[in-house]
Amino acid sequence: MTRYTTMDSPFGPLLLVADEQGRLTHVLAPDTKGQVSRPDPDWIADPAPFEEAAAQLTAYFAGDLKEFDLPLAPSGTEFRRRVWEALDSIPYGTTVTYGQLAAAAGQPPNAVRAVAGAIGANPLLIVRPCHRVIGANGSLTGFAAGLDAKRHLLRLEAADQTLFG
Repeated sequence: MTRYTTMDSPFGPLLLVADEQGRLTHVLAPDTKGQVSRPDPDWIADPAPFEEAAAQLTAYFAGDLKEFDLPLAPSGTEFRRRVWEALDSIPYGTTVTYGQLAAAAGQPPNAVRAVAGAIGANPLLIVRPCHRVIGANGSLTGFAAGLDAKRHLLRLEAADQTLFG
């Protein structure tokens, strides 16, 4: 039985989704047009399984948490899971390029587009830090919740203020 709840964030409501074991499968933010992610009609609204996730996200947004420690169960191909694991290794307050992330995921340099696709399919926004991936020239690129939200998260983490000031 899939459960869900919502919580406020600095850039709009987040939709948190968990599997039957209470492991997070999704943390979704409003998209770039402000459209809020909607739960599937078969899901059950239940905030109880999300108390720890909500507490950690709240602490992160307050600047008091640098690393999440939550049970996760995202669904994805083996390739996507490798890229997502590489995302998990990006330290708080730092950024990497798509090429650097491809290398960390064991992919050749010509796999950057595929890596970018896997990042774009990340179902665990914020918890799995896809916002820490930037363009090779230092530019902010793609983020499901929009570049303003990405900029906000990078400022929160104080990642290279010269780029995001």
